[in-house]
Amino acid sequence: MSPEHHRTEHKRDEKLVAMANQIGLFFSSQADGRAAADIATHLRKFWTPHMRAAIVAHLDEGGAGLSPTVHEAVGLLRDAATTRREDMRQPTG
Repeated sequence: MSPEHHRTEHKRDEKLVAMANQIGLFFSSQADGRAAADIATHLRKFWTPHMRAAIVAHLDEGGAGLSPTVHEAVGLLRDAATTRREDMRQPTG
């Protein structure tokens, strides 16, 4: 890939990390202990599949810049997506 492609991809990741951390900041102020789950739900509901795939790929590459709660939330998002794909492969009765 060209250096320009890598710069564009890096800039996109920085924007997604910043957006995810802003969402995380909002949900972390809630005292019910569900911040990571609520962040994951928000990302699933309001982010496009492409954005979700990009933030999960960023996590898989180490998750640089993600707050600890957002890191956990993106892991939950990834795990839920994996479970849904596995469930779809299961034959129905």
